[in-house]
Amino acid sequence: MERALVETRGLAKRYGEVAALRDCSLQVQAGEIFGLLGPNGSGKSTLLRILTGMVRPSGGTATIDGLDCWRDSIEVRRRTSYLPGDARLPRWRRGRDVLKLFADARGGDQERSFALADRLRLDLTRRVGMMSTGMRQKLAIAVVMAAPTRVVILDEPTANLDPTVRMEILELVREAKAAGRTVLFSSHVLAETEEICDRVLLLRHGVVVHVQDMVALREGHRVWIPRHELSQPERAEAELSQWGQVLAQADGWRLDIHHELPRALQGLAGLGISSLRIEPLGLRTLYEQHFRGASLEAPPGGES
Repeated sequence: MERALVETRGLAKRYGEVAALRDCSLQVQAGEIFGLLGPNGSGKSTLLRILTGMVRPSGGTATIDGLDCWRDSIEVRRRTSYLPGDARLPRWRRGRDVLKLFADARGGDQERSFALADRLRLDLTRRVGMMSTGMRQKLAIAVVMAAPTRVVILDEPTANLDPTVRMEILELVREAKAAGRTVLFSSHVLAETEEICDRVLLLRHGVVVHVQDMVALREGHRVWIPRHELSQPERAEAELSQWGQVLAQADGWRLDIHHELPRALQGLAGLGISSLRIEPLGLRTLYEQHFRGASLEAPPGGES
């Protein structure tokens, strides 16, 4: 198997008594859109800051393209472009000057930066200090996406943006993948994460709790079976478990099917089940399984 472009092994980060990351291991392949998902304080932003060489890990390793993210941080930054969750740009400069500044610093194409800003309907004549939060976000995205890097790291890229611009950002991410770039995409918005990512990693309290292939998830279904459908309820779990993951509920059973649905339904019919409800499994269902009751919204300025 080809070496992963982005990899961490046993990664850990402590701030005093607080463990922001614990034994975090992941592999991201070249050309992949890899999502990070988790509730407040799960360690997503800490992980991204370690990958960009901004934060030194307390243990384990993190590499990009074979380079250690801390020891080789200067070279790592040459190969990555990073949108932090709290992107800050020089407030006294006009938007056009900001794009020129970063394009010159990174050896990028100024015209590409301007074209991206135009797609995002951004007024480049305004000074950054006179822009709205959403406008500053769009300017930061134009800076990051225009940089000629192999890896793009996006922390909450669609925050503070209206639905139309959100769709444009997702299209830019797709174009980055089509151009062979690798994208790490951290978001609290389940729908856009499900739509754009090839795989998604779920983090909670700094621990990796699940990594999900999105193609497989999209093929999954949740089936609700009323209790009266099975004549021997005490055997229901054993009978249903051959088709998926079973959870007994007060009024029946919930069955999560991760393989071919028609074959599973045929098997359920063989058990004499004639009435049931089916819905797509989806990322929200997966999230609820691991984080029931956890907040999806990041607090302003808070760690995510």
